[in-house]
Amino acid sequence: MKKTLLIIAMLFVSAAGFSQIDFGIKAGFNYNKTGDLKDQAENAILDGGSGKAGFHAGVWLRGNVPIIGLYLRPEFMYTQISSEYEYQGNKGNFDLQKLDVPILIGKKFLGFAHAFIGPSFQFVVDSDFDAEDIQDIDTDSFTLGMQMGLGVEFGSLGLDVRWERGLSDSEAKIVSNNSDNLKIDSRPNQVIFGLSYKF
Repeated sequence: MKKTLLIIAMLFVSAAGFSQIDFGIKAGFNYNKTGDLKDQAENAILDGGSGKAGFHAGVWLRGNVPIIGLYLRPEFMYTQISSEYEYQGNKGNFDLQKLDVPILIGKKFLGFAHAFIGPSFQFVVDSDFDAEDIQDIDTDSFTLGMQMGLGVEFGSLGLDVRWERGLSDSEAKIVSNNSDNLKIDSRPNQVIFGLSYKF
């Protein structure tokens, strides 16, 4: 964990050291669907939750990499995602709040468009499953994902759409009143729409 935070900090500092640096704010919404609901024996009770909309907001930096014509864009985002599950007749929302730190490498083209890809480091802040008989929930605190997408920029305004998928195994352990121990595959699988402003 400490090594991961150190690498992220170094990438932010290195981006800030480029000769041409852009920075700004970003917000938008995302449509997420987490994975299977399983029992303790890893049997799937429900194949994936129903996707629901969430949101994100944060800041970004972008520095051009000399010679090779690419850019490095680290971001720092607060994200909330949600999925709906039904267990024993009770519907419940699985909500996840996290800090996302994507480190994207991209290429500009056509003068106004760009494509990008890179890892996303995800730190879970809070999680909740609001079905009636749930006692407690414990979610992995760190996961690694990947993002890729396309964007356009017109002056200071930018719009992008990206797909994110969790790469590392991550699950939420749920304890219910009826003594069933359940697990949710909490890796994100989402489409993200973002609007950004460059200062």
